Amino acid sequence: MKSNKVEEIGASVLRGCQVAQEGISLLLETLYWIMVGPFKSKPIDSKAFFSQMVFMGYDSVRIVFFVTFFTGVVLAMQSAHQLSKMGGTIYVASLVTISLCRELGPVLTALVIAGRVGASITAEIGSMKVNEQIEALDTMGINPLRYLVVPKFLGLLFMLPILTVWGDASGMLGGYMIGVYNLKINAGLYIQTAFKFLTIKDIYTGLSKSLIFAVIITMVGVYQGLKTDGGAVGVGRSTTISVVTSFILIILADCVVTGIYFFVKM
Repeated sequence: MKSNKVEEIGASVLRGCQVAQEGISLLLETLYWIMVGPFKSKPIDSKAFFSQMVFMGYDSVRIVFFVTFFTGVVLAMQSAHQLSKMGGTIYVASLVTISLCRELGPVLTALVIAGRVGASITAEIGSMKVNEQIEALDTMGINPLRYLVVPKFLGLLFMLPILTVWGDASGMLGGYMIGVYNLKINAGLYIQTAFKFLTIKDIYTGLSKSLIFAVIITMVGVYQGLKTDGGAVGVGRSTTISVVTSFILIILADCVVTGIYFFVKM
């Protein structure tokens, strides 16, 4: 019995290493088609690129706004309850702003996009895989990564930082509404305090995280899509795995990057 358990653990570790190796290879091949591909074949289709930017960015503005706005509202209400006991209600503004820029803005925006865009990427590529359209592209001499993956990769890499800034601003607006209209803090004083302790490091930390999250969401979605089999049921299964895996990797990457920025002397 113990031997079987050890074998199961070993097999799981080997599968994990294989998946990681395949994922890294997929990322490297995608980067190759971005940096070297245009010089060896036709340039990247600008129409497909801008179409992905609209789908991933513009069409996600409303959901990102509502998620981060109400997160700012809740964060302001919860922190005000504790800070008021110490006479520091005014610092609600700083707490909301720094928390959003460093942590909550990038992570919540990435989770929203993983659920919306990551699932869409897996479903689209997975459907093409089970319908043998990926093989048809190969037969016509069209590289699937260059044709399908590169526009998605670049589109999300460009749009997720913009959505993160939008999410930060939306969350700050939520905190402002509570601070000014509920806690009765002077509007000018609230804004001054909100940005008083905000540093450049807080801003670029959040934006650099969003770039990493964009890579994770795209690569996980593409990888699961290319691994899809079993018809419509397989597409649904791959989509579920893609979203769950993206969520886990986003939280893990957030923990690692936060540790690098704030606990390792650079």
